[in-house]
Amino acid sequence: MKAIFLADAHLRSKEDANYNSLLSFFDLLNGEIDHLFIVGDFFDFWFWKEGKIYPDFRIMIDKLIELKKSGINIHLCEGNHDFFLEKFFTNIHSMEVFPEWGVIHLDNIKTLVSHGDTIDTTNTRYLMLRKILRSRTFYQIQEIIPPVILWKIARVSSKISNEHLAKPPDELVEKMGAFAIEKFKEGVDAVILGHCHTPTIKQYVIDGREKTFVTLGDWISHYSYLLYEDGKFTLSAYKP
Repeated sequence: MKAIFLADAHLRSKEDANYNSLLSFFDLLNGEIDHLFIVGDFFDFWFWKEGKIYPDFRIMIDKLIELKKSGINIHLCEGNHDFFLEKFFTNIHSMEVFPEWGVIHLDNIKTLVSHGDTIDTTNTRYLMLRKILRSRTFYQIQEIIPPVILWKIARVSSKISNEHLAKPPDELVEKMGAFAIEKFKEGVDAVILGHCHTPTIKQYVIDGREKTFVTLGDWISHYSYLLYEDGKFTLSAYKP
């Protein structure tokens, strides 16, 4: 089995360098891997209804559809910027969506994959906001707002959030590592997370079995991705 994992592209404009480099990277994958895992915040915001997609996202979505047609299984974790994905990506395009956690098997390696934005349980203000934004009430409200207005609101709010994440959150990486250790003790073999924008890979041996902890970095400054192939994880960076 061969799989690619990446997170935190925060795609906004088709004119952006990271947008176009990701399209080029996906061209290299066409038919060459079995699975593509997009581990949250692929888009800097996401609202879709009545067939209306934010115009600059159309090219990237067409590319994902092309990859799927080439035989690649595509899986998406919802992030703190892009959620309510299932209606479009699963119901229409048969791509798997994990609202928070996904437990998968890479050959015989039991793997937990998630964006990871709920791991820091001390950030109660964010967790409350997250609960509100993903509530049925908020979903119903956004359903009646015209898409153009939603996109304008989303662009402003995502800009504020991106500025907040400008510094590498080393403390968050440590909390994610502690979370991974607990999951290893429960029988998980690999934990793969996004959200922190810092590429990290660490390996442990617990009860005689190799365990792997990964934070994927981002496709903004690191252009980092994880390759899984035949039992081995490799964290790499794409050279645009």
